[in-house]
Amino acid sequence: MAQRAHSDEPLARALERVGDRWMLLVVGALLDGPRRFGELADDVVGIAPNTLSDRLRRLVADGLVLARPYSRRPLRSVYELTATGRELAGVLRLLAGWSGEQEALRHPVCGTPMEARWYCPTCARVVEDDESELRFV
Repeated sequence: MAQRAHSDEPLARALERVGDRWMLLVVGALLDGPRRFGELADDVVGIAPNTLSDRLRRLVADGLVLARPYSRRPLRSVYELTATGRELAGVLRLLAGWSGEQEALRHPVCGTPMEARWYCPTCARVVEDDESELRFV
């Protein structure tokens, strides 16, 4: 029988922060820049307003999104990713590419599709998956 992930493991902690579909879609919508609530509601197709409010509240509390008020009465905010939130861009690109439905990102200089690789700066070489020590469970 397979062991279940414990909340003190890195993957379990990451999934607690952004492991739900709506969280990732909200972060994805914010990758293009700051958005107001209504703009996010339009960009994240199918999300209910109460769900969007909840996910934004959680992302702000977790330090992935910054809410900057632009109106005090009524209180309204513009939402943008923090530096930590922007770090998810690569993960989201990889996940979208893994789906097989998105064309690979291309190098703008030559047009070649890019590939993600693990790289060791000390050894100055690409590290293969079977050489990795990272374990998720």
